[in-house]
Order: sequence, then structure tokens, then C-alpha cells
Amino acid sequence: MGKRRKLGAMLKALLEQYYTVTPVDIGADSRLSKSGMTFTTESYDVEGAGHLCILNMNAMLGLMKMETVVLSSFEKDMPLFNLDWVSAFGNETQIAELYDVQLEPYPQELLDEFTKIKEADSDIADYPSSPAWYDGILYPCTYHKKGKKITERLSAAASGYAETFCRQLAAAPACDAEAKKARVREFAETLFSNGGPAVDQVKKLFGDETARRIIVTHMYGAAQE
Repeated sequence: MGKRRKLGAMLKALLEQYYTVTPVDIGADSRLSKSGMTFTTESYDVEGAGHLCILNMNAMLGLMKMETVVLSSFEKDMPLFNLDWVSAFGNETQIAELYDVQLEPYPQELLDEFTKIKEADSDIADYPSSPAWYDGILYPCTYHKKGKKITERLSAAASGYAETFCRQLAAAPACDAEAKKARVREFAETLFSNGGPAVDQVKKLFGDETARRIIVTHMYGAAQE
């Protein structure tokens, strides 16, 4: 494998060019370990923008690793931004997702900037995905790629998405933060309820109460206050 850029550190550094990023103390939830799987979670307040979460998972003595980064913008009317990287037995998967949780439609010309990054890697096989409840709000410019020995290209694509998103975020108009947060909360609660491979695993290992905190509160920063 080539050299991989850590998604969370990269996105946090980009955000710090525009905003004050402050750690949120999440106590014992910052490190959860059971059945050979360890989850570490970092939660940040992004002043004037929203919430950042960096979650890492390590299993099977390092043979399987995952990094998930979520940027929820409450004070700017932006899509919900998710970055995921998974490495398992030599296969790498890189996902960059944008979800329609805006109060107003997002300009197509801004979405097209992400599509250009995706199309530059059209020679890399797409990661096969099953039908999911969020398909109707997942923008087509989303990036799902999988392969071997493509670490540097996957990292470059993730960097491209993150840099483009942060630039658009900085230029985006302010919005009704409470109304926007409610949209993100609806997404997070639906994700928690409907589940999925990662969500179901966290529920199974640590129980519903902890899983809800990890997903709704820490990942998306969308708990009801």
C-alpha cells in the first residue's frame, strides 16, 4: 500500500483554516472495546459551521481497519458530508458521500465540482452497494470505490472532496441553524432506527443506549438539547 492520508486529521486541518475547531469531551465513549473490536471517537464543535466527528475502528489484530468522518453543517445550508475508508485483507474501500439535508436546493454547479473528482477515477471499480433507505437523498456525485494498491489515488480523491466541501462551506450563506439541525437529526435518528452493518455492530456490542449516543450525539452532533 502507498501512503494514506488520515481522513479526520486532513478534514480537521482544512476546517481550521476557516473556523475555530474545539474538542468536545465525550467521556468513556471516546474509546469502546469489546470482542476484539476497538472504536475510538473524537467529537468537535466547529464554531460558525457545525459539528465534526472522527471515528476509527480496529479489528482482527489490525487486519481490518475503518475510519469514518462526518461533517454536519448547522449554520450553513450545506449537504451532510461523510467520508469512509475501510481496509480489509488488502482491499481498500473509499467512500465520499453528500446527502441532501438542506433547507433549500443545493446549486447543481457546486455538485458538479464533486462529480469531476469522481469521474477522474472512472477507471477504478465502483464499490457495489445494496439498496438503502437514504438512496433518495444521496447525491449522484457520491464516490464509492474499491480496489487493491490504489491507496494514493483514494487519498487524493478524499482530499479533493474535503477541500472542495470546505471551500464551498466557507462561501455558503448562513441559514436557520435550528431548522437545519432538525434535518440532520432526522437523518441521524433514521440511520439509528433503520440500522446497517456498522450501526448494527455497534448496537450488538454496546447496546442501544450507547449506540444512540455514538450515532446521534457524537457522529452527527444532532441530539435534542
